[in-house]
Amino acid sequence: MHQILENYFNAQVIGAAFPEVLQGFWVTVRAASCIIVLGLGTGLGLALLRCVPSRVLSGLIRVYVEIFRTMPQLVILIFIYFGLPYAGIRLSALFSTVVALAAVLAAFSAEIFWTSIVAVPRGQWEAALALGFRRPRALFVFILPQAIRLALPLVTNRTIAITKGTAFGVAVSLQETLGSAQSVMSMKANASPLTLAAGFYLLFFFPLVMFSRYTERHFSR
Repeated sequence: MHQILENYFNAQVIGAAFPEVLQGFWVTVRAASCIIVLGLGTGLGLALLRCVPSRVLSGLIRVYVEIFRTMPQLVILIFIYFGLPYAGIRLSALFSTVVALAAVLAAFSAEIFWTSIVAVPRGQWEAALALGFRRPRALFVFILPQAIRLALPLVTNRTIAITKGTAFGVAVSLQETLGSAQSVMSMKANASPLTLAAGFYLLFFFPLVMFSRYTERHFSR
């Protein structure tokens, strides 16, 4: 027991690691916030574009969705950070992480939003058109609010799963929470900074998990 406390809960090491891990935690918060905004915004936009009666556009969106739903997040991140420079495009570690994970989240959320739009009863469309609304306005006024309500629990769960991938930023030397903890751990030869990092991850993601549970209960009524 003493050995466990010494190696994983060493107060002296945790105190020394706190400033650097806290700085990495703010990097995680910024990255995760950008991923959520860009990923969900792009996903919703792609789902709305699929409502346009164009087979070519719909086909291109489906190809994008299938590719980014299939590829591992880490592979996408490494390709963006190490592969794009060969095409003359150089992105920072933070921006590469945000772009990679936002692209994955956009693919999953686009499919969720689209299936939710399709799941809205056709009678809702017919009622809106009967009231004199044109199809685009009917989509935004009548259909989309119902679709978002249906999609919210699934989107929230997927968002949490993907934003936790900010830890993959370690692979491209991003000094986020885990990367900062590993740096201090290597200097102190003690795993206590990882315990501190786990605490910071709980601080950020636990409220999101609770919000996900709330939306599931609320919208299942």
